[in-house]
Amino acid sequence: MTETTPNHTQTVEGWAAMESNGKIAPFVFKRRENGEDDVTIKILYCGICHTDLHHVKDDWGITKYPVVPGHEITGVITKVGSNATNFKVGDRVGVGCLAATCLECEFCKASEENHCEKVQFTYNGIFWDGSITYGGYSKMLVADKRYVVHVPDSLPMDAAAPLLCAGITVFSPMKYYNMSQPGKKLGVVGLGGLGHVAIKFGKAFGLHVTVISTSPSKEKEAKERLGADDFILSTDPERMKSGARSLDYIIDTVAAKHSLGPILELLTVRGTLVLVGAPDKPVDLPSFPLIFGKRNVAGSMIGGMKETQEMMDFCGKHNITCDIELVKPDHINEALDRLARNDVRYRFVIDIDASSDH
Repeated sequence: MTETTPNHTQTVEGWAAMESNGKIAPFVFKRRENGEDDVTIKILYCGICHTDLHHVKDDWGITKYPVVPGHEITGVITKVGSNATNFKVGDRVGVGCLAATCLECEFCKASEENHCEKVQFTYNGIFWDGSITYGGYSKMLVADKRYVVHVPDSLPMDAAAPLLCAGITVFSPMKYYNMSQPGKKLGVVGLGGLGHVAIKFGKAFGLHVTVISTSPSKEKEAKERLGADDFILSTDPERMKSGARSLDYIIDTVAAKHSLGPILELLTVRGTLVLVGAPDKPVDLPSFPLIFGKRNVAGSMIGGMKETQEMMDFCGKHNITCDIELVKPDHINEALDRLARNDVRYRFVIDIDASSDH
């Protein structure tokens, strides 16, 4: 099965799941010609996100097979369309979750393209020409210039790749909810791909950062490796009690069902908790911690393109990268299995070029 859209004439090697057993295998397919608004990117690295895992296994019931996952993409531009004047051949660039939006709604006009009702994603979406989008588990990508960002020269391309999803997912709510005031106190629930970047942003903003986790072994990692100031073991009632009303904001990155009640008690009066993990079952939200502390619970998903570029520039300025483990394309299945068990510190990134060695 390959794409049959008329201008899809470029043959590309990639890696796809063909069915819901979720196994990734080599897959040859077609991409569109580089149009006047497009740039063609030789992909160097692609992060492996939890969303990829959900899609290859069709956990959400929306997967269109074959699916080529990957929306944390870094690479180098090899071709530039006549309207893509902000880019040139050789530029270091990144592509995140967005492939197409309507361009006309209030959100597109405000560069909040991620909230466009007609948003189509980098993979498993439907592009403007009716073709199914294929993501970054591949050697080359043609992307509309509007959804491409520059990667600062100071950032390594491999460790910058997960910033395109994990990074913007925590940066956007931190900016929106004003979590950038030095001296304020931030709690980060869950220490994984999202959580470890949230700590780094928190420290760069000058916040006091507390990690909240069910796993005692994470304390050393949080403090020594990532520079967190404090650690609360959420299964320890005494420690939770002593942390009551101690935090101004909380970013909750946990993707499994859990109760927000005990976590909300850690917030100060009028504090805000933002959910960025995506549990597939509803979280428990008792009313009393909300009512008694006049607390807010919000959600957030990635960010618009202007903000994504701002986030990349911020990372360049503060030397923020993700802690990654590089994997070769023929080890993607092993990496996905380990990701399902949370056995990664803290993000797998595929070294796309390594496939040429075989």
